[in-house]
Amino acid sequence: MTDASNPTPELTTYGVGPWPGELPTETYYDPELLERGDTRNVIDRYRYWNMAAIVADLDEHRHPFHVAIENWQHDMNIGSIVRSANAFAADTVHIIGRKRWNKRGAMVTDRYQHVLHHPDVAAFVAWAESESLPIIAIDNVPGSVIIETFEFPERCVLLFGQEGPGLSEAAIEAADAVVEISQFGSTRSINASAAAAVTMHAWVMQHHF
Repeated sequence: MTDASNPTPELTTYGVGPWPGELPTETYYDPELLERGDTRNVIDRYRYWNMAAIVADLDEHRHPFHVAIENWQHDMNIGSIVRSANAFAADTVHIIGRKRWNKRGAMVTDRYQHVLHHPDVAAFVAWAESESLPIIAIDNVPGSVIIETFEFPERCVLLFGQEGPGLSEAAIEAADAVVEISQFGSTRSINASAAAAVTMHAWVMQHHF
């Protein structure tokens, strides 16, 4: 029985064993997973599905916001950001700067999440302009607007800086708006991956509910 307070419970957190009974014949199922079981970190809906089928199904209902992060110093937060982007069904994650990034934090969600690379801010901005997507920078700099009062465009790119230095001057200048997350403690900033998750959830709250 589904709990009314939680309409989407995940019943198989630790995976499932081999398919019980007669095997299904639908093409989205993976024969090997049906035979051996599925211990992947996927929601119940996608149990036993092959990877291509999962990506295709996600593509049917991804949200129209993108996520971008500058990666000049091999930022360790990118994996976590990719994982959150997958959880919130972001369209695509854009990595600006260094192409290599530590995928450990993504927990293999990068297999299901579209990820694009741009060599520098100029190339990223050119791409965003070609797609008519406004760039919303997230950073606590002078002139920024607090996230609680900001109305996110439905189609946009949420741009984050790397841990420590934050966004580059070029990225700030290219942004259509700069938004900061209100904080009430003693530290000046929060973790980059946490900031990305907070911002994505703010977009979802405004446009999905």
